[in-house]
Formats: sequence, C-alpha cells, structure tokens
Amino acid sequence: MNAAQRLMGYWQAWQDTQSSGDCEGKCLAVKMAAEVADLSETMRLAIDQGWHGPLWDLAEDRHSVALIESFIAAGKPVALVCHAPGVLRHAKGANGRPLVEGKPVTGFTNSEEAAVELTDIVPFLVENELKARGGQYSHGPDWASYVVTDGLLITGQNPASSAEAAQPLLKRLT
Repeated sequence: MNAAQRLMGYWQAWQDTQSSGDCEGKCLAVKMAAEVADLSETMRLAIDQGWHGPLWDLAEDRHSVALIESFIAAGKPVALVCHAPGVLRHAKGANGRPLVEGKPVTGFTNSEEAAVELTDIVPFLVENELKARGGQYSHGPDWASYVVTDGLLITGQNPASSAEAAQPLLKRLT
C-alpha cells in the first residue's frame, strides 16, 4: 500500500468520526496521517479545521510539526483555522526560528475562549502563543470570519472562517 492509499484510509477514518463529533478520533486520524513518511510528496495542501483537540494532540506532536514544516519548505500551502494555528507553536522556518515570527497570523481569540469558558481548561491560549512566538497577531470581531494569508501560511480566527480560509487554497490548486 502506497502513501496515498494509506492517507485515504486515514481520511476515511477521520470522516467516520465527523458524524460522532469525536474530536479525539479526528486528531488521531490526522496524527496517523502525519506519520506517513512521504506525505509531503503525496499531498498538495494541508488544512486543519481546529476545535480544541489540536491544543493537546497536535501542538506537541513532532509528526504534525514536521508535516507543516515540510509543506512550507516544499512550497505547499498550509491552512489552519480556529485552534489549529496553535499547532504552529513549535514549527520552525528554514532559518530555525519560529515559523510565525514576523508573520501576520490569526487564530481563536482570548475573548472567544473566555466566552466558551475554557480559558482555564485549555493547555494554552492560541492568541497568546502566536504572539509569544513573534507572530503579528490580529483578529476581527468575535465569531466573525477573519482570515490572514502570508504566502503559504493561511490562518483563520474561528470556525466561521473555514470557507474564507479555503479560498486561497482553491486558488492555488487551479
């Protein structure tokens, strides 16, 4: 079975979790996919829709970080929406510095986290982490679509940003 076939199997596993709302299953499927050594050769883009799970599962997973770094290095776009930009906390650019350093980025705001009463539950706040890594963090109104694009890196503030964040990806594929 080649990498593309394995990826399709992982994708199907992820799709199966969609109907159950099983975030752990979603994150596991993404982690499994990231462990396929040649994914950056097989895939043309990466997108992670977020929710809270990536803050625990993907942000500390070396395979997820390596996949993002390899996509950027290969000139392939990466889109991260909602909490998913938190996965960038350990990602490095070719210069060894934080990938977000000096780049415009967005992600779930501190005020949105407070509104859902999870500020004291999540391992870190996306807004704070992106700023701490040198990202030029900005945001729109809470719960409104807001997307920031910097070259290959596309970040969306919250779930309402998903469709808008997909547009730059679609342009790159056509």
